[in-house]
Amino acid sequence: MKVSIVGVTGYSGLELVRLLNNHKNAEIVSIHASKDIGSSLSDIYPYLKGICDLKIDAVDSQSIMEKADLVFLATPSGVAKDLACDFVAADFPLIDLSGDHRLPASLYERWYQKTAQTDSVLARFTYALSEYTDLKGKRFIANPGCYATAAELALIPLLKAQAIDLTSIIVDAKSGLTGAGKALSASSHFVNVHDNYVTYKLNRHQHIPEIVQELQLFDSQLQHIQFSTSLLPVNRGIMATCYVKLKQPLSHEAITALYQDCYADKFFVRIQQELPELHNVIGSNFADIGFAYNPPTNVLTVVSVIDNLIKGAAGQAVQNFNLMCGFDEKTGLLAVPSYL
Repeated sequence: MKVSIVGVTGYSGLELVRLLNNHKNAEIVSIHASKDIGSSLSDIYPYLKGICDLKIDAVDSQSIMEKADLVFLATPSGVAKDLACDFVAADFPLIDLSGDHRLPASLYERWYQKTAQTDSVLARFTYALSEYTDLKGKRFIANPGCYATAAELALIPLLKAQAIDLTSIIVDAKSGLTGAGKALSASSHFVNVHDNYVTYKLNRHQHIPEIVQELQLFDSQLQHIQFSTSLLPVNRGIMATCYVKLKQPLSHEAITALYQDCYADKFFVRIQQELPELHNVIGSNFADIGFAYNPPTNVLTVVSVIDNLIKGAAGQAVQNFNLMCGFDEKTGLLAVPSYL
């Protein structure tokens, strides 16, 4: 299947190149960006020499649709919504890695502080958390956010089992620096990040309504969560530590069974007997989940770890591509975590 990538020079776009290059059913036929037009991608990023020597083209929807069968949008939020319109009008398959098609217009404008996509276009998109969404026959995919993926995978089994007090959910999430994208800012400057730990966007991160929206599909009584985000002085990876109060005490064995039953046929979600660490998943599409229950406080702690650029972005986009097209969902995604 022929695919194009728009936003190829960003972190997620480069990961798409790496993953799709190893995909037996996909051929990258064009790559696009808003700068470096006419340059070979491998001239800008020599590590891709002999792997992807395509020249970067300007974004032209008609040209993309003539060359490819599907397009990935790996552009920043606020950009993808405008680019998507031509493809949607032509009923041309699209996977959007940005936040532009995840939320209703009113919520998007409140949390992203940007003008929203039109309702008619938003209605065509499916929010696709791979493990819980039927994508057969779908043509327009809103890929979940990185923090959202980690938190949702951790909490959905508990909501499905109606095992927790819905007013008690606290998520303390941490991300590597690549989660902030490539745009330079004071907060991403080496001297401010190195040997430091910073909490940011407390109570106002744009993934909050996305997480609540998805969790409400499993328990409509859920209204709010407490959610914080912090920056780790590492390149990549997300750790979401979730704290919840149980409706009634459960043994470790019962909690394990609850999670194992939920993810028994979900290859990319692994239930660990110990609390997982970032090195267990970096470089892979796996989400590792572990937990510990504290009887005196009746608090269950669930830890979820993912690579923010793979399971949190490009990897889940390829997984969704596989599910859309009827391929084995593991195709192109069997890289072993780079533990060392």
